[in-house]
Amino acid sequence: MTVTTDPTPPPPPSPPPSAGADDGTLAAFGYRQELRRQMGRYASFAAGFSFISVLTTVFQFFAFGYSFGGPLFLWTWPAVLAGQLLVAACFAELAARYPISGAVYQWSTRLSGPVFGWFTGWIMVIGQVVVVAAAALALQVVLPAIWSGFQLAGGDPAPTTATGAANAALLALLLLVLTTVVNVVDNRVMSAVNRVGVTAEIIGAVLIVVLLLTHAERGAGVTLRTGGQGGPVAALLVGSFTAAYVLIGFDSAGEMSEETRNPRRTAPRTILGALAAAGVLGGLLLLGGVLAAPSLTDGRLATEGLGYVLTSSLGSGVGRALLADVAVAVCVATLAIQTAGTRMLFSMARDGMLPLSARLSKVSPRTGMPFAPALVVGVLAAALALLNLASPEAFLAIGTTCIAMLYLAYAGVTAPMLLRRLRGQWPATDAGGHDELGRPLFSLGRWGLPVNALAVAYGLFMTVNLSWPRAGVYDPAGGHWYFQWFTVLFVGATVAVGALCRRRAPAATTAGEPDHTDAAETAPV
Repeated sequence: MTVTTDPTPPPPPSPPPSAGADDGTLAAFGYRQELRRQMGRYASFAAGFSFISVLTTVFQFFAFGYSFGGPLFLWTWPAVLAGQLLVAACFAELAARYPISGAVYQWSTRLSGPVFGWFTGWIMVIGQVVVVAAAALALQVVLPAIWSGFQLAGGDPAPTTATGAANAALLALLLLVLTTVVNVVDNRVMSAVNRVGVTAEIIGAVLIVVLLLTHAERGAGVTLRTGGQGGPVAALLVGSFTAAYVLIGFDSAGEMSEETRNPRRTAPRTILGALAAAGVLGGLLLLGGVLAAPSLTDGRLATEGLGYVLTSSLGSGVGRALLADVAVAVCVATLAIQTAGTRMLFSMARDGMLPLSARLSKVSPRTGMPFAPALVVGVLAAALALLNLASPEAFLAIGTTCIAMLYLAYAGVTAPMLLRRLRGQWPATDAGGHDELGRPLFSLGRWGLPVNALAVAYGLFMTVNLSWPRAGVYDPAGGHWYFQWFTVLFVGATVAVGALCRRRAPAATTAGEPDHTDAAETAPV
């Protein structure tokens, strides 16, 4: 019997996305898959949302924004959210094309060059370390309000007092020990903690918003009033610090790309989704706090913030229960931010761009986690938190510095991306516009140039606004010039130390620059 075969059989069906396909994409960029690819879409969303952590940051900076702008400072929220959505849209395009850990460093390097990209990554990782310290210090805003026993140092628990600042440092150290342990145990443990924590935070935030709005003492028209320590201009410029501090870290979904399944499609969606969700919830929290506050003029809203509103308007029992949820959010946020900083440090070390790169780029075969970077980020963040022992002004200096650092690093990505667009070099090739199954990746299309240009302008403006050495903001008591200029001095010191570290890095002295060939030309389609 003769068996005939069809000389042109139909092609086999496309396989579903798998870790193997994702590993192949990573190999096209010249890297081995060492981190464990176990995160799904919700875990990726949780990475970005927990970094933003509206409960942590809104509770931490509400009083500051209100003290300067009064109710009018609420209008800075939609303005900053709109600006950050422009940046996030640019990042979503990049996350689809470059799904690599150390996202901001990798993106800037591939868009500009090794030197500019290195400094962008260096500023970003130092900024992330500062954010870890600032997030850990936020425990002081909620724990003593739940139970006075959490005021280990005794005295006044307000973060702006000497005893409150000292206690904030103690609580931060304890939290950083815990988050460092979780960051070295196992990817699944870290991801599970993130998912559970984010779920609790979202539920808690929605519940707080509903309760505050149903206990409103006044109408929304009150948000048109100024008040505080400045007029309308100061209210908008200084009051915007609150929104600027909250709405950062959405790029964390990109940081976790090497641990995410099907990252080319997942990361862009979760970057935008995490920012949008946090933006809506955070704005409603601010509005609910102002409307439900027992008084707008007794001074407590400008010193005690939302914690005062919860316990005064909702009752001690309900208020403390909700504050406990906020404390959980603070812990999870600190964990997520430390994780993002760890991945950035690992990515730069893997390219041989840091001193001790061989040790910092090592991934434990047992846990699949980079141990040394997690320890370095934890120790450095703890050292910064100890600055709170020196003066209460350190709390604000650390908080505003970390925002300025991240904004500057974000500009280090959007600016070279804009230059690429103006030169007609974005996207690099059509092959880079599709995923492993041939589906088109996220793209801004014809809106790319205006969105990118506005993102750069917004980012640079906010960087200057955050860094401007206002004595009334950074040194209200006077006599501490170094706090007034803290952000400018810290950025300058970061660049100087970075130049020294880069000179001592193995790649910069012996191996030369790592190969950063644009993998869009070789990525599977």
